[in-house]
Amino acid sequence: MADQRAELTWRDGQIPVSDRFDDPYFSLQNGLEETRHVFLAGNDLPARFAPGFRIAELGFGTGLNMLTVWSAWEISGQTTPLSFTSFEAYPMGRDDMARALDAFPDLTPWAERFLSAWQGGACDLSTLRLEVIEGDARKTLPAWSGQADAWFLDGFSPAKNPELWGSDLMQQVADHTAKGGTAATYTAAGFVRRGLADAGFTVARALGYGRKRHMTRAVKE
Repeated sequence: MADQRAELTWRDGQIPVSDRFDDPYFSLQNGLEETRHVFLAGNDLPARFAPGFRIAELGFGTGLNMLTVWSAWEISGQTTPLSFTSFEAYPMGRDDMARALDAFPDLTPWAERFLSAWQGGACDLSTLRLEVIEGDARKTLPAWSGQADAWFLDGFSPAKNPELWGSDLMQQVADHTAKGGTAATYTAAGFVRRGLADAGFTVARALGYGRKRHMTRAVKE
């Protein structure tokens, strides 16, 4: 999997769909509410927010997950920087990000701040320290020296993008998770759940968002 830019088709002029994986970047129903349900509530956020909190993610995409949790961070009254590290093999161009994020006016104040500073790689926005590590996560995550208190596992569908859900990568996620840390994902695929369990997480199936009956939550005891 070589480093490349994302190739997109736009559904209804608003929803970006990956040509490579034939999968939308966010829910066709309501991407923002899906992110809040799966990744925030799935990791018991914002209740766990504290100074120095660290989030890591597989699949940066449009930046929607990052913006959603950053907005929640600020709204909750946190004033220290939130650390957010994302691993992305096929980064989306800034203009495409802006077009996609137009669908979420609730996030506009944060999207504007982010996009005005974003040049790829990393940026520091006072209450956010963002790093997007480009390349195949199967190579880049093992080389990462960081730890996360919460993981957003948001690759494309396991049926279409199995490389981002393999047992070896789930082990790397566990190895880069602090004690008591969590992970959440929209998928309840059996092999993903088994991979997380084998890696040392306590795994639970939870109510999914919208048409998805189930999602997965995991805790590293």
